[in-house]
Amino acid sequence: MATQTSGAARANSLWARRVTWAAVVLGVGSVIVALAAALGAGQGMWHFRGAFGVLRYAFFVAIAGAVLGLVGLVMAQRARRGRLLLANLAALVAALGFLLFLGSLVRQARSVPAIHDVATDLDDLPQFTRLKVRADNLENVPDMDRTALKALSPEQRWKALHREAYGDLRTIKVSTSVEDTVRRAEALARERGWDVALSDPAGGTLEVTATSLFFRFKDDAIVRVRPAPGGGSLVDMRSISRVGGSDVGMNAKRVRAFLADLSAGT
Repeated sequence: MATQTSGAARANSLWARRVTWAAVVLGVGSVIVALAAALGAGQGMWHFRGAFGVLRYAFFVAIAGAVLGLVGLVMAQRARRGRLLLANLAALVAALGFLLFLGSLVRQARSVPAIHDVATDLDDLPQFTRLKVRADNLENVPDMDRTALKALSPEQRWKALHREAYGDLRTIKVSTSVEDTVRRAEALARERGWDVALSDPAGGTLEVTATSLFFRFKDDAIVRVRPAPGGGSLVDMRSISRVGGSDVGMNAKRVRAFLADLSAGT
């Protein structure tokens, strides 16, 4: 009887190790593969769309890793293997963290229109002079399968979608002069690690490029500053992604945060 019990314990321990190994490979591996795909795309080793495809597969691999991590936790507890418990917990945390991160991106993408050009003044858009607007900027504006939007031109559709999603983005007024405001904007841009392509305090213009961390996506932005009636300055901002159809709301987030900081510091 003791021999049978010992044999069963060894079998349970063996299966606990196997499940733990699989959980770690799938759970942690999905994160590593996703990071490698993003970093490789950022370094130009492959197209970012290929990296997105890898992320989709990594998502399902992470689900498998999370499930095995849960099973492994139960098996490790029954086998009384403390190290296996920790390994399964690590796999579970890695997989769930990755799934939550991707899930938040998907939710964000679905909550905003698939546009990539955002500005505070749609009727008088800030115009780049040093940086260039992408050639296909308004070629593929979605109609959201809505009859009213289908009847509009691409530019009209873009403005309609923009006003629906980002109606809070407006021209701001600051108390400082045009030159001082541009200098302050440049300082804020450099603090964020953006590349400054043009800084013209006298002309009231700042053009910069922001680069994302992993994929190295580049978004070009312009800050336009004009004298305000009665003193101070009126500030507008525009931010455009160089590639992709949807910016997942990042340009609006950038404009919103930047103007809030600029307003607070002037």
